[in-house]
Amino acid sequence: MSVTLDGEILFDESAFGGLDIEAGSYRRASVARAVPGLDGVLSIDLGGRERKVKQNGVLRAASRSQMNDRVRAVSAYMDGDTHTLVTGNGEQFDNLRMDIFKVSKQRTDGRGVAIDYEIVYTQLKVQ
Repeated sequence: MSVTLDGEILFDESAFGGLDIEAGSYRRASVARAVPGLDGVLSIDLGGRERKVKQNGVLRAASRSQMNDRVRAVSAYMDGDTHTLVTGNGEQFDNLRMDIFKVSKQRTDGRGVAIDYEIVYTQLKVQ
């Protein structure tokens, strides 16, 4: 099974160019208020909030032109909308907003062009 973003196979997942997905912890929000006559503060729990999901991997293409097309296809998801990421083992992350798509270390190898990338998503809705 391949890694998909909104059902599209955009990322390489193989022995040559695997990827790593790391889901951070959800955070909780609260408000603390001083109350007259109370020693200390009143803390109001506002519930769970977003978490960061990071994806690192390698994109490969036969030519620089094809690589530019792949980078544009991934960059199109930095649109402020929410998306669904499904990993190769079936784990699903819903309500993701792509915040960062960083490309580094472009190089050529025997199969064409390869680049390392990092994507940082914010998972907006707590399950």
